[in-house]
Amino acid sequence: MPDRQTIAVIGLGYVGLCVATALTDAGFDIIGVDNDPDLVADLGAGVVRSQEPGVAGAARRALDEGRLRATTDYAAVAEAPVVLIAVGTPITDAMTLAEDQLRGACTELARHLREGQLVICKSTVPPGTTRELVLPLLQAGGLVGGRDFLLAFSPERLAEGTALTDLRTLPIVVGGLDERSTTEAMAFWQKALNVQVIPQDSLESAEIVKLADNWWIDLNIALANELAQFCSLFGVDVLDVIAAANSITKGKGSVNILMPSVGVGGSCLTKDPWMVWQTAASRGLEIHTPQVGRRANAGMPAYTARLILDDLRERGKDPAESTVAILGLAFKNNTGDLRATPVRDVVAELLGAGVAVRSHDPLVDPDQAERLVGTRPAASLEDTVRDADCVAVLALHERFTGIDFAALPVAASCLLLDGRAYYSKEKIAMLRELGYRYRGIGR
Repeated sequence: MPDRQTIAVIGLGYVGLCVATALTDAGFDIIGVDNDPDLVADLGAGVVRSQEPGVAGAARRALDEGRLRATTDYAAVAEAPVVLIAVGTPITDAMTLAEDQLRGACTELARHLREGQLVICKSTVPPGTTRELVLPLLQAGGLVGGRDFLLAFSPERLAEGTALTDLRTLPIVVGGLDERSTTEAMAFWQKALNVQVIPQDSLESAEIVKLADNWWIDLNIALANELAQFCSLFGVDVLDVIAAANSITKGKGSVNILMPSVGVGGSCLTKDPWMVWQTAASRGLEIHTPQVGRRANAGMPAYTARLILDDLRERGKDPAESTVAILGLAFKNNTGDLRATPVRDVVAELLGAGVAVRSHDPLVDPDQAERLVGTRPAASLEDTVRDADCVAVLALHERFTGIDFAALPVAASCLLLDGRAYYSKEKIAMLRELGYRYRGIGR
């Protein structure tokens, strides 16, 4: 593969920009195409919106050095032998693929696709989408897939907070329209990122891999969440149970129950299981586990809010005269991402009970938080928790790990609600010595 090869990335959202950044670090020139003129203008001015660790700095360097260019003009993809499609693929209220972004990208790409190009779709889609939607749209430009251009599917497998590390270390899955498409896509990833590449026999197989991963993760978390509620019936610490249960080997690995929490958020786990369920239903197959996992996890914010409200009432406090301070609005620790954050529903439940809610999250955009979650984060931790009847740690950002709880100006007998911090027993004992009450998910 020649030096300074140019790669086109269509879609400069979270996934697209992470992939583009990793490829610039690997020595490629990137042409990024996005239909959001404001996003393109920001990048042209060196403004990178991403809060993913390492991305903003690397992207700015690449922009300054001319190794990353952003445009709204699809004609620019003609320069690139490899085109990656990384547009958003949300689902509708009916749990079907909202295909507008993907359809629009493929329609525009078809107008500028040239012979010999390799197109790799990374956007998560229901199985059959690349063959039944992407391929015909690309062929509408007059070229024939498998003969005039190559087509493969290679799912993104990034975790928020570790995306660049994941891209450089995790195996990459590839399934092509034909054998040559698979071979060429495998060669690209091996040379581009020097990682293991796992070939699949078809486009559909590669599409299902990503869905299977997130189906398993969501269902596993649902097990952990319901196990936590079950343990609470007996006053048992669910973390002790999980640690002991995970000590047994099974098959080629070990039992691996994940951790319970306030709930599941983000753009993948909240939609991918529904993609599985809807795709199966559309083909006459009734399956249960995707919807069971989704419903169990979707119920956790209400369960978390109920823990707080029950504790207030146990202390004789009227929720309508109480204050809850929430630390962490994002959907997971050490990210500012508010997409489908479960904290939104916790806030809604508390507000519905008349509770005064304050919040603090130094990683999120305040305007976005106020719009999406319903509470505007305060700049000061002290102002957020002042006279609070409950401090709920719903995302344990690194900045929260050193909090001096003895110095916080909270109300007497304040509840510390642990939604995702997993404080040790020693920490819990210390909190109780300081006069806090403690409740966790299954603890």
